[in-house]
Amino acid sequence: MPANPLLRRGIAAAAALPLLAVALTACGYGSDAAKDDSGKAKIAPGAKKLSADSVKIGYFPNLTHATALVGDQQGLFQKELGGTQLKTSTFSAGPSEIEALTSGSIDIGWLGPSPAINGYTQSQGKSLRIIGGSASGGVKLVVNPKKIKSVNDLKGKKIATPQLGNTQDVAFLNWISDKGWKVDANSGKGDVSVVRTDNKVTPDAYKSGSIDGAWVPEPTASKLVAQGGKVLLDESSLWPDKKFVITNIVVSQKFLTEHPDVVEAVLRGSVKTNAWIKANPDKAKTVANNALKKLSGKALPANVIDPAWKSIRTTDDPLAATLNTEAAHAVKAGLLEKTDLKGIYDLRPLNKILKAAGQPAVSDAGLGVK
Repeated sequence: MPANPLLRRGIAAAAALPLLAVALTACGYGSDAAKDDSGKAKIAPGAKKLSADSVKIGYFPNLTHATALVGDQQGLFQKELGGTQLKTSTFSAGPSEIEALTSGSIDIGWLGPSPAINGYTQSQGKSLRIIGGSASGGVKLVVNPKKIKSVNDLKGKKIATPQLGNTQDVAFLNWISDKGWKVDANSGKGDVSVVRTDNKVTPDAYKSGSIDGAWVPEPTASKLVAQGGKVLLDESSLWPDKKFVITNIVVSQKFLTEHPDVVEAVLRGSVKTNAWIKANPDKAKTVANNALKKLSGKALPANVIDPAWKSIRTTDDPLAATLNTEAAHAVKAGLLEKTDLKGIYDLRPLNKILKAAGQPAVSDAGLGVK
């Protein structure tokens, strides 16, 4: 059944590969000079081209997309792609990235769970597959401590979420419902006022007093803390083992069918990037911040990036069971029609790579292709 078009974008805990981590640290895998003067990833002389001349990937200039930021910046994807040119695009919202994937403007994307679910259901299961995990965690409820000292003080207050139907919006609505409070999902009016506010605007809205807090991902949460906000709740505390998906890797089904070798190369680059991040957390943080500066024109200050970086964990595991739960929460909130997500995952390429690295397979929670 088709998804409500209000459903939007959305992040999960990490498992980088220890064997790869050791190897990557030992050989100095990756380079800060991974781009040429035009900004394209550098292709090594004599590198063999795969089945496609190029592959177009998309991601957000955001810490929750750290794997893509670091892997691109360090040349880890291009190294795996050999003579196939990596081309990148950045997006600020899940719907626009889904549109790009559907139109063929990108082939592979880093994306939150809500837009992945929406894209899959709106296409009747024909547009995309989730092929790997990328990040977990990094979502917090930050409040004005002068106005809100406990959970009970939230009643009657104005709390921001990034977008109607996005992953954090759905999570907050579900949490409110579990508390026994009533809120109209579409209008945001009720016992708590849910104010949909772009993450770029949220810190100013908090500073002006037009909102009393926000349920937001990093680094927005840490920006609010830097302005005097207090973390009232870390969303990871609500999930089993404190793991829940916030960023996945998706691919167009057409590209997966036509160029499986290229897809595997990008996945190998992702797995090795996650291992490199785990082995070099401080350097990886710097690389990610440098990439953000190049993409947005401004690096994050230490009092923002340091706590934000600590709360996000990269992961190869897409944490499929948590995506299924998030979809159920969206249905419960009335923002998604009940739908069958079987077939949304194809983890066969990833599990092939993990097996070759001596790592355990990851689960599709019964939602994989047959």
